[in-house]
Amino acid sequence: MKAVKIAVRLAGVLALVGMTGGVAAQDAPFQPNRASAYSEVTGWPDFTGVWAPDWSILFGAGGRRPAAEAVLTPAAQAELDAFLAKQETEGVDQFLQVHCIPSGMPGIMRLPYPLEFLFSPDRVTIFTETYSQARRIYIGQELPADPDPLFNGSSVGRWDGDSLLVETVGFNDLVSYMPGVKHGAQMHISERFWMEANDVLRVETTITDPGVLAEPLVQQLAFRRQPDWQIREYECNENNRLVDGENGANLDLGLEDEGDPFGPPPAE
Repeated sequence: MKAVKIAVRLAGVLALVGMTGGVAAQDAPFQPNRASAYSEVTGWPDFTGVWAPDWSILFGAGGRRPAAEAVLTPAAQAELDAFLAKQETEGVDQFLQVHCIPSGMPGIMRLPYPLEFLFSPDRVTIFTETYSQARRIYIGQELPADPDPLFNGSSVGRWDGDSLLVETVGFNDLVSYMPGVKHGAQMHISERFWMEANDVLRVETTITDPGVLAEPLVQQLAFRRQPDWQIREYECNENNRLVDGENGANLDLGLEDEGDPFGPPPAE
């Protein structure tokens, strides 16, 4: 009898959807006119392809200049000092890595893995090999007034000549732009992407975080196009394992020789 009642209720719901044309019609995805929508896309600067981080562009082969350092508020500095003191006595906490929790923005752009751009009407998508993630930058839209807390945030962009300007807000509490310091609810990330030369892409990232940063943190990134590369699969769960008795302080990669972390695996 219960199964009959459920079937009747389901039939009623389906009938209602049929009469209204769908309960979520107002949320229909953007459907570009394929005959014309891509003409604008082909006029954008060519960021397509796979790009690898190239630190030599920033620092040069002859010497390394210091990276940008965050200027923290007194409260954030005290939080950092406590974190560093704990790390000194307890070791590096790798909870996020062991549990395959992604770094989110802006860390996803800083890691030593390649990324790839895909252009389509109304958006730029950045695929990152790290954690096999995708960032979606919606072109011509407004930032959400009440964004969901996402690892990569909510990103909107616009073209200013040959530069792509991106604004991102709304970050998960597990996201951090520096270890040991939690970001505030109003953290805002601005990015400028531009081609500095053939096959050289530059990114300037500006982080503002009221109550945490005493002044904006401006950082530089550089990538070189790799025409023969493809993005590879990155499966975190395949490798990241806790070391027994280490309370999550290290990762066990299943290697045999304790004296040589890159020694051969055990013989079967």
